[in-house]
Amino acid sequence: MLKYVLLSLRTFADDAAATATATAPSAPAWTQFVPFIVILGVMYMLVIRPGAKKQKETQDFLGSLKVGDQVVTQAGILGRITSLSDLIAGLEIANQVQIKVLRSQIMMSQTALQNAKKEGK
Repeated sequence: MLKYVLLSLRTFADDAAATATATAPSAPAWTQFVPFIVILGVMYMLVIRPGAKKQKETQDFLGSLKVGDQVVTQAGILGRITSLSDLIAGLEIANQVQIKVLRSQIMMSQTALQNAKKEGK
């Protein structure tokens, strides 16, 4: 008798499971990618876009350099540009003292440094 009760319970459980899976609506497969797409969008807006904007501003600044500009290097050396080539800039850092630095190592103009100092940055 116990055997028949267990068999009927098992049959009932199998039927309930089959009915549940047959009638339950399933979400479309593309919905599992939505969180990934949202994260990529946020990363683009917070990291990639500002970095690309800053890099473009730096390239524009380095392209607009000319002889006679007062600049500051990445190392903090202040000087006046005496010569320019595609890769190297000559800087006069004191009377009759000239050094050569990579053009990419020029960080900002001295006027921008003075303006930042006045603003309290």
